[in-house]
Amino acid sequence: MNATERTPADLLRSALAADPGRPLVTFYDDATGERVELSTATFANWVAKTANLLQGDLAAGPGDRVALLLPAHWQTAVWLLACASVGAVADLGGNVEAADVVVSGPDTLDAARACSGERVALSLRPLGGRFPQPPEGFVDYAVEVPGQGDAFTPFAPVDPDEPALIVAGAEYSAAEVVERARADAPALGLTGPGSRLLSALPYDTWEGLSAGLYAPLAAGASVVLCRRLDRLSEDALARRIEAERVTATAR
Repeated sequence: MNATERTPADLLRSALAADPGRPLVTFYDDATGERVELSTATFANWVAKTANLLQGDLAAGPGDRVALLLPAHWQTAVWLLACASVGAVADLGGNVEAADVVVSGPDTLDAARACSGERVALSLRPLGGRFPQPPEGFVDYAVEVPGQGDAFTPFAPVDPDEPALIVAGAEYSAAEVVERARADAPALGLTGPGSRLLSALPYDTWEGLSAGLYAPLAAGASVVLCRRLDRLSEDALARRIEAERVTATAR
């Protein structure tokens, strides 16, 4: 951590420079049995490709609002960092009609159609799979993102003091996201690169976003992000905590 890290994208660049091979996000969906582990380098590559899609194909720039109608998921984490890279405002479950771009999972497509701007659909299938039939009026993320560039440069510099995130009705600048994430890290048990936080919190509050992405990133740690953890028995959870070398939990 240093004074030059004033946006979430800065935190990701620092993590990449420190140890590109270290696991950053490990994702479980306990309804499907899916497990995905993303190293810092792999996660950063997904972020770069998504930021290029957002800035290039979808014409989003600093200050544009991107409504994310998505659950706690590794692809949601990618979109949050892609928005931060472009300088767009990530609005979790926000006002679709006021959004310039909407990014929807398969369960919120009807609500997403209220957006008059660009619409992107994520199947949220294992391994980032495509929709069997692309939703009408939407770009299929899994079809479009693989061909995007592996490096990203914003057209305009990202201002850390401009709005970057809206969640649960509260707005935060990029610098505030970083500052709050750093402040949260000790209370979440994140003390450095060896820390590994298991989070089952949804992404619809600051607490869920901090535990599930921002605080581990700010602390140089990693996150085991669990969706639908209530499907898991306590014995199975204990085995996961041991297998994943979890050092702290947020449930």
